[in-house]
Amino acid sequence: MTPPDASGAPYRKGELALPVDVMRAAGHRAVDLIVERLHTVAQHPPHAVTDPANLAGLIGEPLPEEGGDLTELIEWLSREILPLGIRFDHPRCLAFVPTTGNYPATLADLLTSAHLSVPGAWFVGAGPTGIELATLSWLCDLLGLPAGWGGLFVSGGSVANITALAAARDHHLDGDLTGARLYCSTQAHPSIARAVHLLGFGRDQLVALPPDSGNRLDPHRLARRIDRDLAEGQRPFAVIGTLGTTSTGALDPLPELAGLCRDHGLWLHVDGAHGAAYAATERGRPLRASLQRADSLTVDPHKWLFQPYEAGCVLLRDPALLKNTFRMDRHFLDTGYLHPAQPRGGQINLDDYGPQQSRGLRALKLWLSLKTFGAAAFRRAIDHGVDLAEYAAARIAAHPCLRLETPPSLGILTFTCRPVTALDAASTDELQRAVSHGVCADGRAMVLTTRVHGRVVLRLCTINPASTRPDIDTTLDLVVDAARKHQDGTRAPRGQD
Repeated sequence: MTPPDASGAPYRKGELALPVDVMRAAGHRAVDLIVERLHTVAQHPPHAVTDPANLAGLIGEPLPEEGGDLTELIEWLSREILPLGIRFDHPRCLAFVPTTGNYPATLADLLTSAHLSVPGAWFVGAGPTGIELATLSWLCDLLGLPAGWGGLFVSGGSVANITALAAARDHHLDGDLTGARLYCSTQAHPSIARAVHLLGFGRDQLVALPPDSGNRLDPHRLARRIDRDLAEGQRPFAVIGTLGTTSTGALDPLPELAGLCRDHGLWLHVDGAHGAAYAATERGRPLRASLQRADSLTVDPHKWLFQPYEAGCVLLRDPALLKNTFRMDRHFLDTGYLHPAQPRGGQINLDDYGPQQSRGLRALKLWLSLKTFGAAAFRRAIDHGVDLAEYAAARIAAHPCLRLETPPSLGILTFTCRPVTALDAASTDELQRAVSHGVCADGRAMVLTTRVHGRVVLRLCTINPASTRPDIDTTLDLVVDAARKHQDGTRAPRGQD
């Protein structure tokens, strides 16, 4: 091994190179800043707000013609720019679906960037492809999916959904979209409607049915609609079930949906971007039988598997159907340029299985964190989020000023503040918005609203393994205090603040 060059010479000749000592100094400082951020995240507000004018003043400079000091730039970014936004790993950030990341996964992104790792064609990245295939196998095992399932890592749930539905379209419709129908609940993620649009369907071809009282896709209503559409000459081909809706964590009745799809020969896609990870636990084991009956599944490791963005995944019972849709030789315009990268023997080109040719090695994040911590640690962390939601629900149900609206499901629950005096629906909704605003403005916790059956409610998502019961207690105290202040203010005599 050649010893490091102590002269400070660039590591290579030409432009876009830095001296070795400069690279080491900047890298060491970057790692120090990362560790400091991870160690101190709870000491800062969960949300740092700025306005466009202020941000433009910070970064709206002309194109720099000459370079600057890398270490100073890293310091500045870490201090002034990157903290602006939501700190999703803050223990009292209970909004949206928090993502915590982890340190091995952070280093995995650094390594994949340095090695220019591309798990696209085997010829281009055999090692990266092997890592992705191994991680896909582990993920299937973690979720209880049988041998034969496979897929690929993508940016997130949105791309996973469109990738799976593209395969369903090609498998069932053979290029003719006339009269085609897909079905979901109105509680499905907006990425489903966007996928339908991008895949060439009209908006009327996605039948979004009202949910039942539990915010789930109603299989009886679905069956009646499918029968009606068939009688009218339409062509039903796919049902999208949601495993963990974003508003309430509701689970669509997957066994009934699977039976309905079997009876009608329809594709069942399960959007488990949030909730599929629950199947990794002992309590979630009953979900595995339903997942095994799906044709495709979306999983987002950057949610409940604690990876940094981007880390989504699409899995199929028959991954060859992805290749049927996306394989490069189906879409070649000029075969010469890419011919050297065609797979040979047992080689696998993952760019044949999805819409991207140039692909980052997203799988290494999950691979390295599973190797570092072990699957048991992930199962415990998922269980912790479920336990914390049940604790929060019990606190809310016992509190005279709060009302539980939907029970905890997959680490998500909703609730409202009870008004001191009777209010109409609009004023009660405004109370919940005011409480959310007050809690966020306080700077110690982050709680946002959603809608359930048309009414505004407060929502908690408790999946951060660093969150504790005292964090829940503090957050609920802030909620009650914000409600009191708002109601005191609205009752103040005219002319008073």
